[in-house]
This record gives sequence, C-alpha cells and structure tokens, in this order.
Amino acid sequence: MARNVLLITTDQQRFDALGCNGGAFARTPNIDALAATGLNYTQARNQSTVCMPARSTILTGQSIRRHGVTSNGIPLPEHAPNIAQLLADNGYRTALIGKAHFEPHAAKTYFENTAAGDGSTGPHRGFERMELCGHTGRAGRSLFHYPKWLADAHPDAVEGFHEYAVGGAPSNAGWGDTGAPQVAHNPIAVEHYHTHWTAARTMDWLGGLADTDNWFCWMSFPDPHHPWDPPAAAAKRFDWRDLPLPAGYPGSLEKCIEILEDKPRHWLEWYQGNARFNFEVPPDYVPAKTTADQIREINTMVHAENELIDDAVGLVTDYLATRGWDDETDIFFTTDHGELQGDFGLLFKGPYHVEALMHVPLIWRPAAQAGIAAGPMEAPVGHLDIAPTIAAIAGFDVPDWMQGERLPTGKDTANGREPTITEWYDTWEGNEIALQTLARDNWVITAYSATSYYAGDEGELYDISEDPNQWRNLWNEPTFEAKKSDLLADLYDHLPEGLAEPLEKVAPV
Repeated sequence: MARNVLLITTDQQRFDALGCNGGAFARTPNIDALAATGLNYTQARNQSTVCMPARSTILTGQSIRRHGVTSNGIPLPEHAPNIAQLLADNGYRTALIGKAHFEPHAAKTYFENTAAGDGSTGPHRGFERMELCGHTGRAGRSLFHYPKWLADAHPDAVEGFHEYAVGGAPSNAGWGDTGAPQVAHNPIAVEHYHTHWTAARTMDWLGGLADTDNWFCWMSFPDPHHPWDPPAAAAKRFDWRDLPLPAGYPGSLEKCIEILEDKPRHWLEWYQGNARFNFEVPPDYVPAKTTADQIREINTMVHAENELIDDAVGLVTDYLATRGWDDETDIFFTTDHGELQGDFGLLFKGPYHVEALMHVPLIWRPAAQAGIAAGPMEAPVGHLDIAPTIAAIAGFDVPDWMQGERLPTGKDTANGREPTITEWYDTWEGNEIALQTLARDNWVITAYSATSYYAGDEGELYDISEDPNQWRNLWNEPTFEAKKSDLLADLYDHLPEGLAEPLEKVAPV
C-alpha cells in the first residue's frame, strides 16, 4: 500500500533548538517523540545557509548549482522537476501550506506574491493547493494568504507584528525591553498567529481528502526566523533576565574581535559594521553594538517560537491519528538553515559556514507499515537526500535528475556515504563571496574562491570534536597542513555538477 508523506519544515532553526538534539530551554515533546520513534539524523547539514537555495534543494533533490538557485532572489524555474510534481503526476494529492519561497518575495510578478490578491490557491509547481504566509501578519513586501486572512478576520491584530528587516529604521529598531533588533511584544492570540494558522490550514486541507487518498503535504512554518514577535502569551514563559548566554558567545567585545580576527576578513568587517554581505540582515545592524541582554531577549523569543511550532506539530500529528493515517504516513522534520543567535557575538545569518547555520535538525519518522527500526543516525546526510527518500516511499526509483540519495535506515548503511557539501555564491553591495564547505568526520573545511573581495587562498578549518564553538581557525597552522590538504582534495572531488549557465538574480530576496 502506498504511503502518505508529511514534510514539516521551519525557517532559521538551529540544530540544538530541540530537546532531542540537546536543547535545554524550549519544550519540544511532540518533535522529540518523532525522533524517539523514528530516525534522528544527527549529522545532517544543508546545502545553503539561506532560504531560497535551501528550499529549492529540499524540493528538487538537487545541489544549489544544479537547480540554479545559488542565492536568494533567483527564482527556481517554474517547470523545474521536483518531488511534488512527480507525486502529483502519479496520483498523489499535494499541498504546500505556509512559507514557500521558491520565488523572490521582492518581485511582484510571481505566483507566490500574487496568489492571495488574486484569490488563487494554485495549482503551482506540482502542488494542487498552496496557502502561503511569510514572517509577519503585515502585508509587507508581498500579500500572502495569511496576512490577507488576518486583515479580514482580525484586523486589530496586524499592528502587533514587527516590521520585516528591510529598508532601515524603524525596521531594525527593537520594540521589546532591551532594544534588541527585530523584537516586539505581540498581543496577538496564539490561535491567530501564523504558526497555528499554518497547522489549522494543513488540517483543513487534509480534512477534504478521502481516507483512501494518497497525499503529500509540505507544512512549512515561517518561524523562528526574525522578526522575533511571538504571541505575548507564549513569550511570557521565558524571562530573558534568567536566561544564560549561549556557549558560543565569547563574552566580551574584545574576545569577539580576537576570535574574528583569526577568520577571513569579512567576518570582522561585518561585526564592526564596515560592510554587509547579505540583504536579510537589517541595514543598520552593527553586531559589535549588540549587548548580552539583547542576545538573551532574542533567544527567549526564539525559544517561545520553537515551543509554538512544537504545539502545532502535535495538533497535526494528533489529527493524523484520529484519521487512522498514522501507521501509513511518513513524517519528515527539518529546517532550511540555522541562526547565529549570539555565537561569535553575531545574529542572523549569511556567508558564514559554521555549525550554527549549516548543522540542521533532520528527523524521519517512517510509517509503521515500513518496518524501519527507530534510532539515532550518525551518517552524513543533507537536504538533497529528502526528495529521493520521498520518491522511494511512493514506490519510485530515484529519478536521474536528483543528485541526492535515499536516507540511510540502519547503522550498516552509513558506510560509504559521501561527505556533505554546503555552498555560497552571492554579491551584496559589491562584496562578492564564494564559499565551498565540506563536513566530514568532525572536521569542517571552507575554501574561499577568488572573487573581487577575496584572493582565493583564504579559508577556514575546524576540528569540531575539540572546538565545537569554532573559535580556533586552523587554516594557517602548519601542524594541520596535511589534514587541510586531505579535506580540500575530498571537497573538490565531490563538488556536485552544476548548470552550464547561471540563472539570473532578479531581486535581493
């Protein structure tokens, strides 16, 4: 019997956000239960550390250079082969509820940006139904289905959301206790917030299916991505004054500078506010001015948002059980990329290939009928392995246009898997950065390509087992020259094949 698939994603969530991955603050019992009864891939990494490339990889099973979305602002070609279209063409009912972001949000001509205003829910990209939201209840750059619904049903709730991080002040100004950027106390009711809206719309779509339908649903939560403005009822469980600073926070301005001086120069340039390398960072944000209390306040908001996501996951998994679908439904949980959250004294994300951004949660709870034993998995896996696994679940051979492979299901299948590779290719305000990173056996190496900004001989090398915070860059240390050469050779041997011609970037994000 064919199996159903629920793919759950979050946005900008760290690996250690979850209790099952060592998280000590947010309560995540529902996601932890998926890990306990399924396969928890503890060495999963993304293929890009920003939204559009990472999400396009999840959808297509291809590296960022193969599908062509090498940065935000490059639309995934509308008819690019993808797992939703493959399933829809073979009788599956398909939906994407929540954040999509395969098309630039700042370019108004694309379906994602026009659907709500046109009263459309698809079909699009193989999904027979799309109901979309972003990171805010405001209309923002694009009118998605959620802010349209909120303005129609609960107009008084719109202004509780922070403005998204574009255009300078007041978008960066904090509306909380410490002046932390992108923080707001939001009086919205929990059931009207976009996390629970996404779960409710997912259950509504599932409710319209027959018990015998085969289906694939991508439930995509836009949190815990900034702005950090969860419902006050959820945020009040945490008091930022009681929250310890993260282990990756060096402790002082001087220590941050000391650590960043040992990395390639764009790290310190950004920290000191001398240059920007990513559109999605608020334009007036200077990391060196960020206080310890601001990091604490942001992290309380993140923990509250993670708890709301877990609550919403529980609502949907309970619904599957009431429909009798639990035993025949495979559930995946992951995020597109992480968030610095105070590591190195930094916030947000960008061309910084460290574990806070690359190392992602990835859980697969197979359907009971699959007979796959639960347990932790230490094999190196990536986002590009999700689509091939879903194809196999549906009974198909992995298509030759996918570059990933099926996720391993036992310790004996970990041997022989290739190391994971993460890439970055983007230019912002004239600063061109190109990174290629390999993670293997507790080592992370990043080669910097020659660009208008870098000479091409720079890089980063970390021994994660000895230096989990990645504070000591071993790239230029003679003792590790042999290890560096070995890892670089492995990186270049395994770089995935890309397109002959790059795709056009049409918008910043």
